[in-house]
Amino acid sequence: MTTWKDEIASRKTFAIISHPDAGKTTLTEKLLYFGGAIREAGSVKGKKNTKHATSDWMEIEKQRGISVTSSVMEFRYRNFHINILDTPGHEDFSEDTYRTLTAADSATMLIDAAKGVEAQTKKLFKVCRLRSIPIFTFINKLDRQGRDPFELMEEMENLLGIRSYPMNWPIGMGRDFQGIYDRINKKIELFDPDNPSNIQVKEVSGPNDPVLVDFIDPSLLEQFQEEMELLDVAGDAYDEERILSGELTPVFFGSAISNFGVQNYLEHFLKLAPAPVPRESDIGPISPMDGEFSGFVFKIQANMNPKHRDRIAFLRITSGKYTQGMSVRHVRLEKSMRLAQPTQFLAQDRNIVKEAYAGDIIGLFDPGTFRIGDTLAERTSFSFDEMPHFSPEHFTAITVKDAMKHKSFEKGLQQLSEEGAIQLFHTYKRFPELQIVGVIGVLQFEVLEYRLKNEYHADIKMESLPYSIARWIDGPEKDMELFKQKQKQLVTDRDGRIVALFDNEFQMNMTKDKYPNLSFYENSYLKNIW
Repeated sequence: MTTWKDEIASRKTFAIISHPDAGKTTLTEKLLYFGGAIREAGSVKGKKNTKHATSDWMEIEKQRGISVTSSVMEFRYRNFHINILDTPGHEDFSEDTYRTLTAADSATMLIDAAKGVEAQTKKLFKVCRLRSIPIFTFINKLDRQGRDPFELMEEMENLLGIRSYPMNWPIGMGRDFQGIYDRINKKIELFDPDNPSNIQVKEVSGPNDPVLVDFIDPSLLEQFQEEMELLDVAGDAYDEERILSGELTPVFFGSAISNFGVQNYLEHFLKLAPAPVPRESDIGPISPMDGEFSGFVFKIQANMNPKHRDRIAFLRITSGKYTQGMSVRHVRLEKSMRLAQPTQFLAQDRNIVKEAYAGDIIGLFDPGTFRIGDTLAERTSFSFDEMPHFSPEHFTAITVKDAMKHKSFEKGLQQLSEEGAIQLFHTYKRFPELQIVGVIGVLQFEVLEYRLKNEYHADIKMESLPYSIARWIDGPEKDMELFKQKQKQLVTDRDGRIVALFDNEFQMNMTKDKYPNLSFYENSYLKNIW
């Protein structure tokens, strides 16, 4: 009989990170396909008559063909229960991605074989390294002409500071792509460009097996054997301990769009990726095997189903077991609450869940009770480590065009702020008071305008502001009072904390020199993390 500890051990919860257009959503779809969660994979395009990717569920995502919000999908494969966190690849949504990574136990980094390590990949990789989670690498689009695999591995080491161990190796590339060699299981998977789903698997004794000449072009075979020899002599040794500590990344080659190499990656990943890991809290690490249920909110999403006008808080279960109807303690609000009908997800589709375990992601109906970072615990009162917000880099003053829509406009701003889609500020001691929205990237303004119009029926006017830096200010009371009297461009955040806005770093540094007793923080938790 399966115990609750067996259930936890079977969980694999991971995020997929990449630069835009590297094929992340396509890879996600193929993984769901293997798990039987979907019957066919959608193509990610911005046309009304095409299928849309399962993980791109918001209407604006379907129109633009990009992911702008994190999706959560769960499915079973063999004896594993897998939770995929599909993150927005677009650089403007890095804060949502960061919060999603706090809910993952490992990450898969997707790299385009032709482009290598790109800017967004580098940024997201840094976040993964901060958490020391294992990182698996899938080098995609091998059926198109790309860069030399050794060159890609060298670039990963130079730009990301991580060594790699190829779990499989490509034979040819682009038009000459003939398949992959699984170094661990010693088998060849042959690629058929006319029918990519028809994968022939050949067991071999190694790269120099004489039978290889029967199904691999001689010139490609010679090159492959030389590359294998070089890897064995000069490459890193296979080391599971270094993989689990995030020092060594297992590398897989394949083509997500052709569904080639994906299953090879999945099966190795499931053997190597960790089950749920302990989480840091203000009373020390919380083990997933603790009998007491606990979890934290890492995402809030309003109007996942526009017909229902609902709001869902995404909770990562960190320890123990959830059972339907159980009572838990909302630590920040210091009150008990009953979890009546949590759901699990396939993007926007959801099912009521009767039980769930550490590692799982469940959705809680949110009447306005939750904030990102909230801790829920069954009995003991403790809080998990807080999640920082990035300093916004773009700012706009925002008003509603029709005064009759003011109430729904305010509700929309409040909800989008609590989701973490925007940061909302109010001018400090200024009349009339202005509401200022801060975001990481300008595309978030477009999403804000779209969602306020379509979900809250509020047309807005935005006036761009010259600021590019926000800093939360703290220090001795006397110095703070002087600062608030003299400094211009001050706003307050949703908790009433003083935030200074600056046009540029020169202006900020001048102010720092003027007020040496004050601290200027990059995030709302008054900790400089970066």
